[in-house]
Amino acid sequence: MSNVITYSKFTDFDIDLFKSGKHFRLYDKLGSFPMELNEEKGTYFAVWAPSAKNVSVIGDFNYWIEGEHPLNVRWDGSGIWEGFIKGVHQGDIYKYKIQSHHNDIKTEKSDPYAKRFEHPPKNASVVWELNSNWNDEQWMKDRKKHNALDRPFSVYEVHLTSWKRMVEEDRSLSYLELADELVNYVKKMNFTHVELMPVMEYPFDPSWGYQVTGYFAPTSRLGYPEEFMQLVDALHQANIGVILDWVPSHFPEDAHGLGNFDGTHVYEHPDRKKGYHPDWKSLIFNYGRNEVRSFLISNALFWLDQYHADGIRVDAVASMLFLDYSREDGEWEPNKYGGRENLEAISFMKELNEAVYENFPDVQTIAEESTSYPMVSKPTYIGGLGFGMKWMMGWMNDTLTYFAKDPAYRKYHQDDITFSLNYAFSENFMLPLSHDEVVHGKGSMFEKMPGDEWQKMANLRVLYGYMLTHPGTSLLFQGNEFGQRNEWNFQQSLDWHQLDNELHKQLSNFVSDLNLLYKEQPALFEKQFDQDGFEWIDFSDDQNSVMIYVRKGVHASEKLLIALNLTPVPRENYHIGLPECSSLELIMNSDNKKYGGSGNYPNKKTRIKNEKKHGRSSSTVLDLPPLAAMIFSVK
Repeated sequence: MSNVITYSKFTDFDIDLFKSGKHFRLYDKLGSFPMELNEEKGTYFAVWAPSAKNVSVIGDFNYWIEGEHPLNVRWDGSGIWEGFIKGVHQGDIYKYKIQSHHNDIKTEKSDPYAKRFEHPPKNASVVWELNSNWNDEQWMKDRKKHNALDRPFSVYEVHLTSWKRMVEEDRSLSYLELADELVNYVKKMNFTHVELMPVMEYPFDPSWGYQVTGYFAPTSRLGYPEEFMQLVDALHQANIGVILDWVPSHFPEDAHGLGNFDGTHVYEHPDRKKGYHPDWKSLIFNYGRNEVRSFLISNALFWLDQYHADGIRVDAVASMLFLDYSREDGEWEPNKYGGRENLEAISFMKELNEAVYENFPDVQTIAEESTSYPMVSKPTYIGGLGFGMKWMMGWMNDTLTYFAKDPAYRKYHQDDITFSLNYAFSENFMLPLSHDEVVHGKGSMFEKMPGDEWQKMANLRVLYGYMLTHPGTSLLFQGNEFGQRNEWNFQQSLDWHQLDNELHKQLSNFVSDLNLLYKEQPALFEKQFDQDGFEWIDFSDDQNSVMIYVRKGVHASEKLLIALNLTPVPRENYHIGLPECSSLELIMNSDNKKYGGSGNYPNKKTRIKNEKKHGRSSSTVLDLPPLAAMIFSVK
């Protein structure tokens, strides 16, 4: 008598959807499910292994003996193996032993749909039913306004295992500890959202989470799945949104993972020219296979549904878009039209975004896309990819290149810092100063800046002031906000002791106040993706390295004037034209003494003159502090 009872969670309609690539809730059907059947407690297992000859569940409950609990293959050609096993309960560990029709190869695999894994380096799946107890009803009710494109969106990027560590115990903070410390910190710093570098289970610490093996499970390094839920819940109760890094571009070749799953190319593209990533030495999903599309889209929706995520930031989109990405001639083949675009991946991304926004219209998808591929953040119905936002990598590169220069030479590179406004409204851009910019010998943000210690901090203040007042949303990686001096090291905590130094503390206070100002000023967010929300006063004063511009909200009364002096030389009695107004009030000055500035140029009294300047009928004279950003309310 078989130890496995025939049972199925699938209907014929489920199978039709799965085969056609349209089943987007596979996490309710595939995987392991503790349950009661005919008054017997046990677990239902279901796994997709289309080229398998036999599939067994192995684990502690059967001493890892193959064949003790063989699953039954469905009769409908779906390739799904399933069955109910008595006596297997929540918390039991297991894998699938798969014998392939292909040369009788045997593989021992973790469950692609497992909701929990063993603590790495162990890699077995854990039978687990999520037990959610949410207290974020108010956030979920209101989150459409929190996540809308015309609302504040200032993101703090976090790598959970290195943000802060318990030095005495040589470990990272747990999800529950982060639910206290991280939440309070982000709230104090006035960021509107956090973006968490991949939390999905991964085997190799130096991958920072970008080599995923457990797509449906938060890493067990920091606690149970429900404890990660409590972290999200706590962030929401503090009115902080949660964006999750998501990696549909590639996956590792680890023996227990998705690669060569049933002895054949199940999840990865069978052609190595399309199925292997030379940069990351990893496998690329087969975006043209319907069941793989269902897997990936189900996974994206899973985190939005089960974990209340407010959006996903899709990693390495450029590597998916182009067949020749990081490949030399002869290492790739053109598409059927002779082009370099990966048509199957493009089709997948459009369907992904349609599914996300259809099911969760109050979230955002964000593309990390580094090329000039058009219409990434435009709707699919007009030919776009359908993302809500796109990282503005060109702005990041130009800006960091500019700020690295000695201010004496910046006058020769004014175009570098102003060029982004030529294309700022072609996409819904997010301005990122991310983890990628402070690793691998690139230096910390602090060390990128020229000059002595005071000038480095002043450069950072004016840089962050420029970023928060530039059209678009923004993202700042952990440690950047207080000017950490060392590069980010994923194996260590941030250098929190540096906040004992007054200069670092003052920079931190500036970022907190700048974020608060951003949240309070509609001119900085209501039209952040709209040409009508921005107006140059003057971008041509390269000799003084000064930029003057206006940000505007929906109402005429919502208007800010921003003046940037990008050199350490004060520009006294600086004459600028003004938009139509009757008064100017200085509401933010990065050179304020409390932020570590000189404090010598308060500009408390600004007199508006009926004198033409910069093509405007009125003007004023300001004292521009060294390396400073000043923001004025215009009435």
